[in-house]
Amino acid sequence: MLRPHTHTQPKALVPVAGKPILAHIIDSLAEGGFTELILVIGYLGDKIEKYVTRTYPHLRVQYVLQEPRNGLGHAIWLTRSLMKGENEVLIVLGDTIVTVDLSAFIASEYSVLGVKKVDTPGAFGVAEVEPQGMIKKLVEKPKIPKSNQALVGIYKIADVPLLFSSLEHIMQSPESASGEYHLTDALMHMIEQGAKMRTMQVLSWYDCGKKETLLEANAILLNKHGYKNTSYPQFPGTIIIPPVSIGADCKIQASIIGPNVAIGDNTDIRYSIIQNTIIGSFSELESTVLNQSIIGNDTSLKGMSQSLNIGDNTEINFSRD
Repeated sequence: MLRPHTHTQPKALVPVAGKPILAHIIDSLAEGGFTELILVIGYLGDKIEKYVTRTYPHLRVQYVLQEPRNGLGHAIWLTRSLMKGENEVLIVLGDTIVTVDLSAFIASEYSVLGVKKVDTPGAFGVAEVEPQGMIKKLVEKPKIPKSNQALVGIYKIADVPLLFSSLEHIMQSPESASGEYHLTDALMHMIEQGAKMRTMQVLSWYDCGKKETLLEANAILLNKHGYKNTSYPQFPGTIIIPPVSIGADCKIQASIIGPNVAIGDNTDIRYSIIQNTIIGSFSELESTVLNQSIIGNDTSLKGMSQSLNIGDNTEINFSRD
């Protein structure tokens, strides 16, 4: 889990490799030609709306509030009034960054589900695939997995009316009495109704829902995005070890930064050694040693440390003054 960060900002706005998770997702969709988006928001959703409005004024974005949070299937079902008349839809989860051949993905005449082979399929929705490549069964977090093809959070649905009727079906079924409605179950109902679906292996998949995987995604994306070739400003007495992403108007003095460090805007760092770490904007760090850490926005940290997961608006002083 990403707590305490998600107490003060939505998970989709947690930064990775220099920009929020949501920005990575929207940028890839915009590059693929998408101009209309529906965002399902919940707790602190106003922050998402403000960020998207400010950052993507050229896109047509509509917002749907999900409250309470009753699962992914329920979230999509809430968009039904905005999807009238549509035949196809692309669904992307807001806490995962996926690299896929988007043009091939949306060009398929059938519904397509992005998948990736995993070592622990029981923790995910999985697809059992026939030799011809079509999906024969979908199971959400199977106790005895019969496939290692995990659903990674990107779906092209070729029959929108059937999708919503299947969502309606699972929400009315006795098995859903717990109030958790899974998209995987609705997609399986579509297959039972005759819908054809296939899988497509994604090129890469970064699950940003936990501290460890978020830091891993940060490191991988920093290495992929050419940060090793970046010409950094000259900070007094400071060594930069690429790849590093440094936001605007940062002040760094007498420190060693990197590798695999992303620093937000207007952050002040002095006398510190930082590696494999994400630091939010408007933060102040002095005399710290950080590794495998996530530091929230507007945070003050002084003194020695090793591995921290600190939310926004926090002040910690380890010094002996």
